[in-house]
Amino acid sequence: MYMESFVYYEMLFDIYQGLLNESNKEIFKWYYEENLTLQEIADNLGVSKSYIGKVIKDTEKKLDELESKLFIYTKRCKLESLLNINDIDKIKEDLKKIINFY
Repeated sequence: MYMESFVYYEMLFDIYQGLLNESNKEIFKWYYEENLTLQEIADNLGVSKSYIGKVIKDTEKKLDELESKLFIYTKRCKLESLLNINDIDKIKEDLKKIINFY
């Protein structure tokens, strides 16, 4: 579960990072992309470990909120799944669902 969550937030970050402030982006990148620990990030910035944990949780919450409103990740996943379908009528039907649902 942890790894799935980690990958999920990396994907959301790739999509929505332009909507985050620079400080949160930097901390999130260090944690998710550079695999630094909370303590390492805190030491780099001269702040507490709990502050870094709060920033990461707040950023995850913001990413969840953006996805719940914009559905970009959800749509991308649904569209990618259509690549495995050989039936053009099924593809058209599913595309209509994607367009009309969001």
